Amino acid sequence: MDSQTALDALRSEGDLNLSPRRQSWASRHLDEPTRQMVAEDAELFLHQSLSSPCLNALQKCSGATLTDWQGRELLDFHGNNVHQVGFGHPRVLEAITRQLQELSFCPRRYTCAPAIELARELTRLAPGRLKRVLFAPGGTTAIGMALKLARAATGRFKTISMWESFHGASLDCISIGGEAIFRRDIGPLLPGCEHVPPPDNRHCPFRCGAACNLACADYVEYVLEREGDVAAVIAETVRCTPFIPPLDYWKRIRAACDRHGALLILDEIPICLGRTGRLFACEHYDVVPDMLVLGKGLGGGVFPIAALLAREDLNSALAHGALGHYTHEKNPVACAAALATLQVVQAEGLPARAQELGAHLVERLRRLALRHPLIVDVRGLGLLVGVELGYPRNGQIVRASDEAEQVMYHCLSGGLNFKITQGNILTLTPALTISRAQLDRAVDILDQALARVVPTSRPTTQG
Repeated sequence: MDSQTALDALRSEGDLNLSPRRQSWASRHLDEPTRQMVAEDAELFLHQSLSSPCLNALQKCSGATLTDWQGRELLDFHGNNVHQVGFGHPRVLEAITRQLQELSFCPRRYTCAPAIELARELTRLAPGRLKRVLFAPGGTTAIGMALKLARAATGRFKTISMWESFHGASLDCISIGGEAIFRRDIGPLLPGCEHVPPPDNRHCPFRCGAACNLACADYVEYVLEREGDVAAVIAETVRCTPFIPPLDYWKRIRAACDRHGALLILDEIPICLGRTGRLFACEHYDVVPDMLVLGKGLGGGVFPIAALLAREDLNSALAHGALGHYTHEKNPVACAAALATLQVVQAEGLPARAQELGAHLVERLRRLALRHPLIVDVRGLGLLVGVELGYPRNGQIVRASDEAEQVMYHCLSGGLNFKITQGNILTLTPALTISRAQLDRAVDILDQALARVVPTSRPTTQG
């Protein structure tokens, strides 16, 4: 692995705060009160490469936008994927405020109306036999519950997951995850965590290229067969970069799991609730997993809550054991926020809206690619969109990582916020409530930023 590839692996989940370009941007754009806030944050919080020391400070958020401490407005195409219904949706805020005045907490051993109503609505909406629910304070803990349920249900402990995947930052989640920045130098991880290549045709190790024969899916079955005692295959239905698997991919994996007695767990924590143009991304593939994990946007961009949906028959796997046992398992305020979010998603037709606006965004970006050769791919599913930057070289694409970072900081200066994944993919995930005019303004900002890029790689004619 060369040094650039190693650095890109560390940048897989976003830009690093060690970048000299970040320091330069901050020195030009932050006023003294903001610098003081950022400095105080750095003095108080443990430093992490993807957070503190921070880039900037915010004072408010609303709809599809953020406003920084200096009053500058940013179109937010990042949002940590919590803002399907936008920031501060009135219906969500009203539900939270009302619930705070009625019942603010529900101790264990008790239930409450918001938790029951939310569970009923999720199981009504969920595909297939996903009729049992557990709630958790966040997606990472919900993944942990899924792993424990898979062990209890199968009597096995091994898993198969994807390289380059992300399921959370706890020790169990980075064990099944496949990103270097979380796994590197952390010491022993969970045993039995097998990894396979993701369904990413651009970087396919099987060299399938455009003529994909789903060798990556066949390899999952190969590992299932050779191991013989795998509890579950766990993966993101669609990776946030995004990697969009071929239509038959998940059907192959579903069939392979059934043949070898393994459960299929799909992680839709960042992309659930309409972002891909369907309420659940697995609906695009006509596949129902044994467990489905939701999170992030479930709390309406306000309250942290995640959910594990499971097959009805898995309810008997634990007898009287514990999967979660979390203090805020049935938090009434979180459940009220989530229930209001589901109501907004349906009442405002956000999945269909994401499909329509996503098609418009991808079409505009592909027109942009005709004028900016740095763009080597534009792909999307609903309002989950990726713009890959690179240079053709000897039949391969060389990642334009430094150029991607330039684009990001130019866009921040112009009023557009997003994150970079894998070092060179501009990952665009706006609120599903965003207007077409705001989408067009974002593309205009990106167009201007691309025009200002100074090439640092050496493009050559494709061989």
